[in-house]
Amino acid sequence: MIGLLLLLPLLLLQTAFSYNALIYGGWWGGVSSFYKPGLDRSETPILTAARTGIKEIVELILKHFPVAIHDMNSQKKNIVLLAAENRQPHLIDLLIQKNSSESVFHTVDIKGNSALHLAANYDPSLNPWTLPGAALQMQWEIKWYEYVKSSVGPDFLMLYNNDGKTAKEIFTTTHKDLVKEGGKWLLKTSDSCSVVAALIATVAFATSATIPGSTEQGKPVLGKELAFQVFAISSLVSLCFSVTSLVMFLAILTSRYQENEFRITLHTRLLWGLSFLLISIAAGLVSFCAGHFFILNDHLKSVAVPIYAVTCIPATLFALAHLPLYFDLLRAIFTKVPLVLYNGRFATDTT
Repeated sequence: MIGLLLLLPLLLLQTAFSYNALIYGGWWGGVSSFYKPGLDRSETPILTAARTGIKEIVELILKHFPVAIHDMNSQKKNIVLLAAENRQPHLIDLLIQKNSSESVFHTVDIKGNSALHLAANYDPSLNPWTLPGAALQMQWEIKWYEYVKSSVGPDFLMLYNNDGKTAKEIFTTTHKDLVKEGGKWLLKTSDSCSVVAALIATVAFATSATIPGSTEQGKPVLGKELAFQVFAISSLVSLCFSVTSLVMFLAILTSRYQENEFRITLHTRLLWGLSFLLISIAAGLVSFCAGHFFILNDHLKSVAVPIYAVTCIPATLFALAHLPLYFDLLRAIFTKVPLVLYNGRFATDTT
């Protein structure tokens, strides 16, 4: 029994070094890593895992050493503060699922910063989000801030740190450049798309006002033809959707690009604008093919079908070129909690 008591400290020490080996990349590599410049020597393995987002290490340590959840580094940052600062939503979600005590979420660091303060601070060097473009990153920064706010509760919303700043003030100050960059990108994208939408609307208006063939007593002679009905409906659809997409892009162009508009408004307008623009292009091509069908001889109509299919290639290429942006917009809008890539997959399934 006495021998076991003597061996217990050695076993605990070996376990700690094993965690370091997992985190820092080797037994002796883990030991020597504590002496690298700029590394917090008071940072325990669970804090390092929280900072780097290694969920498996955090779960393993909490399983065998539950008290490690209260570890702090020299800056008085615990696992929640480090996860909030380094944008690790899967770790925040893990602690919520484990019903961790409120004291863990209500801790402040040596500078008086809560988890909400650290989540509000934007560091461009981190860049953890998988979405390209400043506008989409700004949207996920807002969602990350709101997620942490809902996790820690409303008590820290008006809490001042040692510099006399609230989390909201820090968020506004540190995200100014990101808002400007996102606004420029949205302005440029909407400007280009609005030109295309205006051209399609002009052509669609002229087409919808044109009646193929002659008329008798104000009624089109070819009105009972299937191609005529397709022409009439598709030209009207192209006109309506092109005008609607133009309105959406103009709404983005005339926006003030306020911080709160990046939450859902601007991206939703862009998504609808792109969707309506693609529909108007497709309807315009159908209208062109249906109208052109009347001027062909009967023996050439079967040959014209492949040619009509070829005319759809430009619209298809345009749609394929915008598919990545389209899916990024869908993911950014409908994802409730921002996602980070970890081991080639998203680190959290929370949506």
